[in-house]
Amino acid sequence: MSALIDVILPVFLIIGFGYLAARAQWINYAEIDGIMRFAQGFAAPVLLFKNIATIDLATAFQPGLLLSFYIGAFTGFALGFCAARFAFGRPLPDAVAIGFACLFSNSLLLGVPITERAYGTGALVGNFAIISIHAPIIYSFGIVLMEWARAKETGGRSLADLTRQILKAVATQPLVMGLGIGFLVNLSGLIQPASMTAAVAMVASSAIPTALFGLGGVLTRYRPEGDAKLIATVVAASLILHPAVTFLLGRFAFALDLAALRSSTVTAAMPPGVNAYMFAFMYGVGKRIAATSILIATALSIVTVWIWLHMLP
Repeated sequence: MSALIDVILPVFLIIGFGYLAARAQWINYAEIDGIMRFAQGFAAPVLLFKNIATIDLATAFQPGLLLSFYIGAFTGFALGFCAARFAFGRPLPDAVAIGFACLFSNSLLLGVPITERAYGTGALVGNFAIISIHAPIIYSFGIVLMEWARAKETGGRSLADLTRQILKAVATQPLVMGLGIGFLVNLSGLIQPASMTAAVAMVASSAIPTALFGLGGVLTRYRPEGDAKLIATVVAASLILHPAVTFLLGRFAFALDLAALRSSTVTAAMPPGVNAYMFAFMYGVGKRIAATSILIATALSIVTVWIWLHMLP
């Protein structure tokens, strides 16, 4: 019970504060969008830059850690896609969007603060290794699958157009830009001036609480409705299947050290991120399922994350 109170509850209290503020109309949707734009477009990229620029890359990027997490993630995608397409007869684009919701866990806004509160700042090395390739891999995969699905229905676009779309979508992501600059600084050995280090630290420290508050406000836009079985599939894939596969692979197949096992499993146990809805919105398919899954899975994760924390050694 202490893990629930000391580790998980503070994170969700900030989300709840944002939700209450938006629901009570103390803050409007335009202001929430501004908060999220600052958090995701500026503060979070600075946070990622700060950590990638200073971590030991050789220690952080363990193949077993990344394989454990991403095999679990793509297993979740396979479940969501196959359930939508073959069990419920949804069109291909819908099936891709639903699979994407199973695939894109909230690794940054929830995974980082919960891991930090549970195991300390030093435990975040594995989290940032996962996050550093999260958006490029997941977005590239999702865009390729979605364009393929649309091409099957409408004739689609050329390979050159598709390649440009993928490169533009990935390269212009603020998180990817922050990561890229962090890698450049890390690999070059460039020494940052003390004034810059202090400024970066100040902005980075605002990223998580600001993003959590904004996430609470964003969740007020979603309503639990329709497609209960598919929503249950997304929730189960995100909160149960993904962390279970990651934990089993990490512990028994790759024999990860304790810190890596904790980082990979806790990150995998997170509910779908807001980006899952943004992806569905971008293509205009599966929006209701993605939005409702985010809302329900985020609420249920208070309990499921607590269970995973107790199961981890």
